[in-house]
Amino acid sequence: MTLDLSALVLPDRHPVSTFLAEVQEAERAGVRAVWTYDHLTWPLLADGPWYGAVPLLAAAAVVTDRVRLGTQVASPNFRHPVPFAKELMTLDQLSGGRLELGVGVGTEGPDALVLGEAPRSRRERADRFGEWLGLLDQLLREPVVTAHGDFYDAVDAHQLPGCVQQPRLPFTVAATGPKALRLAARHGQAWVTYGPFGAAVEPEEWFTAVADQSARLTEALAEEGRAPGEVRRTVLFGLETYWPFESAERYADTLGRLAEAGVDEVSVHWPRPDGRGLPASALPLVAAAHGL
Repeated sequence: MTLDLSALVLPDRHPVSTFLAEVQEAERAGVRAVWTYDHLTWPLLADGPWYGAVPLLAAAAVVTDRVRLGTQVASPNFRHPVPFAKELMTLDQLSGGRLELGVGVGTEGPDALVLGEAPRSRRERADRFGEWLGLLDQLLREPVVTAHGDFYDAVDAHQLPGCVQQPRLPFTVAATGPKALRLAARHGQAWVTYGPFGAAVEPEEWFTAVADQSARLTEALAEEGRAPGEVRRTVLFGLETYWPFESAERYADTLGRLAEAGVDEVSVHWPRPDGRGLPASALPLVAAAHGL
């Protein structure tokens, strides 16, 4: 089994033409999809340029032809479902039906505080994410929506002409805990994970965590009456995760073990001038391993 490859290009590339050039480079390399982070700022790179995901994806849609494009990941931290759904529908139209939406509950970092809201408990954030995702699902499927919830309202929200992809553009849900995995099983066409959350872990612990998360997703899918293969499973290597790329043999072993865990795709941070992400020297071996 050959796993698919997708690439993540951060929105800190400056000038914007650099971002677009890297997206085009990834498309020429044959990746299935190119993602970008949907944050307003990111602590690791907070002191440098950082652009908005939606206009970047709009520009990328214009300068590419084949590659799929998406967020990795959008969250309720600063996105209201009604205007965001309109932007997503427009991006799907602009790209000719190549948009994929990566979503997650949202961290407790700067994006959660930038609008001046009080900090939320983990349970509140999980409940908000469930309502947010359900309303986005409805808004992107139906031409006109009125809905009232604990966190969000929509009143006569028009979504015309709707998505190119029907019944809506696909969702990739980031999930590790039970509640989020249930949402991935209910709403997702794909699932994405970093593996274990927190500080750097040893490779064996990382593989064990990914396999456990994938198995729990299979259980959640069964509870929703869905087959295991209905949801694409993606693993995103961290920006400073380098061990899988130490050699062609190490990378091939990594892909084999991920395939055994049910993973369909790996996502890498495209090579960067600061040395983070996929090392440029490892790009040929990665491309070869994916048959590109």
